[in-house]
This record gives sequence, C-alpha cells and structure tokens, in this order.
Amino acid sequence: MALPVLLLLLVVAVTAVSAVTAQLRCVDAAREAARAAARGAANPADAGQAVAPDGASVTVDSGEERVRVVVRAQVRPLGPWLPSIPVSATAVAEPEPGEPGADS
Repeated sequence: MALPVLLLLLVVAVTAVSAVTAQLRCVDAAREAARAAARGAANPADAGQAVAPDGASVTVDSGEERVRVVVRAQVRPLGPWLPSIPVSATAVAEPEPGEPGADS
C-alpha cells in the first residue's frame, strides 16, 4: 500500500520541480529580452530565446513609453504521457533615452 503512495509523491515532486524550474527560466528570459529591447537591440526576442526553456515563445511588444515581453512555455515533466503544464512570465522595461547603441 505504501509503495504506490510513494511513487505518486515522487511523480508529483518531479512535476513540481520541473514546472518551477521552467517558470524561473521564463522569468529570466523575459527580463533578458526586456533589457535588450530597452537598450534598442535589433532582435530582443533572440536574447530571451537563448535563456528560455525549449519550445518557448517570446513575444516583444515595443512602445514609446515601455517595452513588454511575454514568455510562454509548456512543461511536460514526464513526457507525452501526462498533460502539459503552461508556464509564463512577463517583464516590462522603459526604453533607454538616446539613440540605440550610442554612448551617453
């Protein structure tokens, strides 16, 4: 009776750790892309994609007053046998003044 309960707890623990790890990577990716966009990088989504989990989407919305980046990913900790867990993160930054790439 105890073995199935322990196995279930192990599956839940692995799933939770995988989801939290992917969430933290999404947060880091959103921050990195927002920083790159605020500095005026040509393609800030690439900076976020380098940090994001595999298969994540990075969306950058640049405006005059702020830059908003959303990173979304699906976590499948035990492969295709269980449903995926959606994780996402958002970061907002203000564009830096001046010309992109110019030293102030």
